[in-house]
Amino acid sequence: MKRAVVLLSGGLDSATVLAMAQDRGVECHCLTVSYGQRHHHELECAKRVAEALGAASHREFSIPLNQFGGSALTADIDVPKDSLAEGIPVTYVPARNTVMLSVALAYAEVTGSTEIHIGVNAVDYSGYPDCRPEFVEAFEKLAQIATKAGVEGTEMTIHAPLIHLTKVQIIEEGLKRGVEYSLTSSCYDPLPSGHGCGHCDSCLIRGAAFAELGLRDPALAPEPEA
Repeated sequence: MKRAVVLLSGGLDSATVLAMAQDRGVECHCLTVSYGQRHHHELECAKRVAEALGAASHREFSIPLNQFGGSALTADIDVPKDSLAEGIPVTYVPARNTVMLSVALAYAEVTGSTEIHIGVNAVDYSGYPDCRPEFVEAFEKLAQIATKAGVEGTEMTIHAPLIHLTKVQIIEEGLKRGVEYSLTSSCYDPLPSGHGCGHCDSCLIRGAAFAELGLRDPALAPEPEA
């Protein structure tokens, strides 16, 4: 059985990636990175998702990127609401996916994993440079020359199965594999209850996709009774 490290944020995309890897019969070792984000609800969601989908293991690793700031997710900068940003938005965390993949690569060597799975997407996303195919391909090449395993001939592959899918397609992939999206959180600025705000870029993209499928995003607060 192949082993893989799955970067699990607790959001919709990474939960779907875990379900897809499990569906392939891969032994999944989930890694959640606490990077100093202002909201911690997604960390709890990651634990619930890993347990619900039957991951072989789940670990949390801390890297305080909030010491650098530079993002609405790690510094005292307002999260934009009710309009999709043009260009690279202030919710971009500098080099976050590069850092996370580097940690995942180290963990892969320790666990004997030959795959790293990440939920980056280059279709329905917020324009982050580290969510593009070119980035994933470049990091995979790096993995071959930067590790003991790679130098000794063990191929390390980076799986980004969602990279060319729309958010609707991603949700469909998860639903047919039994992902409970009520366990996930993708919001950049969650309510005190942990529910999505419904107004940030992530909530708008996610909510529109569920609506296109005739569904309501289960991560949002319940609608008030009439």
